[in-house]
Amino acid sequence: MATPLYQHHLLTDFISLLAALALLSLPARYTGAAQAAHWVSSWTASPQAVWGKDFPFPTHIPDGLNQQTLRQVARISLGGKRLRIVLSNAYGQTPLTLGKASVALAGDRGAVDMGSLHLLTFGGKTTAAIPPGAPLVSDPVDLAVPALASLAVSVYLPGPTPTTTFHWDARQTSWIAVGDQSQAENISINQPVTARTLLSAVLVDAPRTGGTVAVIGDSVTDGNGATMDANARWPDFLARRLAPRGVAVINAGISGARLLSDGMGANALARFDRDAIHQAGVRSVIVLLGINDISWPGTLYDPLGPLPSADGLIAGYRQLITRAHTGGIRIIGATLPPFEGALPGTPLDNYYSADKDALRRRVNTWIRESHAFDAVIDFDALLRDPARPARLKPAFDSGDHLHPGNAGNRAMADAIDLELLAPPRR
Repeated sequence: MATPLYQHHLLTDFISLLAALALLSLPARYTGAAQAAHWVSSWTASPQAVWGKDFPFPTHIPDGLNQQTLRQVARISLGGKRLRIVLSNAYGQTPLTLGKASVALAGDRGAVDMGSLHLLTFGGKTTAAIPPGAPLVSDPVDLAVPALASLAVSVYLPGPTPTTTFHWDARQTSWIAVGDQSQAENISINQPVTARTLLSAVLVDAPRTGGTVAVIGDSVTDGNGATMDANARWPDFLARRLAPRGVAVINAGISGARLLSDGMGANALARFDRDAIHQAGVRSVIVLLGINDISWPGTLYDPLGPLPSADGLIAGYRQLITRAHTGGIRIIGATLPPFEGALPGTPLDNYYSADKDALRRRVNTWIRESHAFDAVIDFDALLRDPARPARLKPAFDSGDHLHPGNAGNRAMADAIDLELLAPPRR
């Protein structure tokens, strides 16, 4: 009579045999191709909740869409032999219905290369519903794309669709058109917009990749101050340097973002997993956050908010470090650039004060000297004016004394030692 242990082994062997036979019976697209795929995030736009009419800045998108097509352009970092598109209903309260969606290589002013256009499918279907709070990942698209390619993603929304999830500071023009124009070469433009909605990521199948670098930050990373439609954010320039090494760069910046408190998006401690360490293929994270925690209190943004302590900010950084290391991810800290005289002639001209700058300098000293991060990028030393260290160097200043312009963004990317982020080429 067989012992219970022997019976267990027989049952296990039988289940394994059934599983192997099932795999043999599957089409090739579900077996060898799936096993060989290596999906990495090549582009992202971090989702934000749409704010109310009482917030100082307009949203730059309509309150809702209905029987309209939204076409958005995204320049990826790393190329691949296939791709997937990720859409987000992160802050939706109801399911979001897609009528049809497509992806193609982008042309000029919203046009597409028709020879590259592919309809997106989701579980084999061209229509889909995104549950509240969820993302939606497309099926693989057999479209080979080179590094630094610009893609146009078009989504047709057949019914009333409230815009609850967006990315405010896109630095890229999108287009809203009447009717289903998801497969049109040149859409008839109804309304150009400068914010994103729905589109949150592009994944590429790049099996020999060196992984992805996620950059989590605020408006300096999101690109405020960079030229529109020029891919001139500092992570864009970094992507150009890393693409030949097979390394992707994703931008998890949100203008107005803070480390400890919600701002124009969820605080970094709340969104770190979603926007950085859980993105496909991430091996390294760069953190450039904290200036809005320091500067918002007392301004129109946060009139009654208290100034955070250096210890509180340091505890927040330590949490990000611990969570990255728990996942085996390298984390690099960046010092906070100077901001004296920030936002002159605006309702936020009290953004800077001597007390706030003293706190910034204390935090920077800890970033440099604590050795808590795996490495440090000293953007403060790079960007400050030697003659007036509390201010941005004029050549790097976009003009508002807070955000670097294109030249400053390029200098930031060029100053980074690629060996911190990329394996050497073989």
